[in-house]
Amino acid sequence: MSRLYGDIHRAMQMAFDTRTLADRLEGMIVKPELDDVASAFIASRDMFFLTTIDHQGRPTVSYKGGSPGFVRVLDATTLLFPSYDGNGMYLSMGNVSANPEIGMLFMDFEKPFRLRAQGRAELIVSGPELDGFKDAEMAVKVTIHETWMNCPRYVHRFKKLETSRYAPGVEAETPFCEWKRIDSMQDVVRPAERSKVEAIGTTTIDEWMGKVMSGDKGV
Repeated sequence: MSRLYGDIHRAMQMAFDTRTLADRLEGMIVKPELDDVASAFIASRDMFFLTTIDHQGRPTVSYKGGSPGFVRVLDATTLLFPSYDGNGMYLSMGNVSANPEIGMLFMDFEKPFRLRAQGRAELIVSGPELDGFKDAEMAVKVTIHETWMNCPRYVHRFKKLETSRYAPGVEAETPFCEWKRIDSMQDVVRPAERSKVEAIGTTTIDEWMGKVMSGDKGV
């Protein structure tokens, strides 16, 4: 019995004459746990893409970044990663709390190389697993269902220039989020954030967008 394919996949495989190819690939590359190569690759990454499903059954894709190794391999079937301060929408973490089934895509744009994983996520809101991550609001523990390497054929090659200074651990003190200094946001940011803004000053939406569009490192 296939771990990946349902009736709709089978119908398309039959329509395009790829069923035997699809079965061969599943048998060759899809695994229920992380092997040594996959574990080492994930542990070396400083970013990945996370897919979650919302309350209306709609998929959401988020970029998650940190210092290299911020996704920890606990064992062959378990990953742990932090959820840092974001925009306050909590789309991914809210989705996980209601529907724990997730997808993860790990990329190396320089080789190129990519690895996919699917699993069941659990939010960690206190305790040593959370405390082990600097500046994390929550941690996410993932029990792996399937993992497999994808062909890199269409992956464009890019070279990393530098690590974001906002990734916890890059600087001694993680810089304050620049967009939370926007003057029109001061009535809705949290009190502790407002206090920090009072100490360093506000900016305008136009000033912040100008930095974003120019690629200013400060944002």
